[in-house]
Amino acid sequence: MGYDARERLLRVRLDDGTTLRYSGVGEEVWRRFSGSGVAWNFYRDNIEEQFAAQRVSSASAVDTSALEALFGKKQEQ
Repeated sequence: MGYDARERLLRVRLDDGTTLRYSGVGEEVWRRFSGSGVAWNFYRDNIEEQFAAQRVSSASAVDTSALEALFGKKQEQ
């Protein structure tokens, strides 16, 4: 994930490799999202339902190391 404060754009890469872009996202939302201990829940409740997504890309393979480093490795259920 990444954020451009000047453009108010949020980019999110999902586990399946799809990258989505959300426009009009304020810095406060980004701050709360990037600092969230449960990023997936915050995303679902505060971004996915509040902002319209534009698909930027799709990929079959994803390097999740950056998210894992930021939020910790996702637990298997």
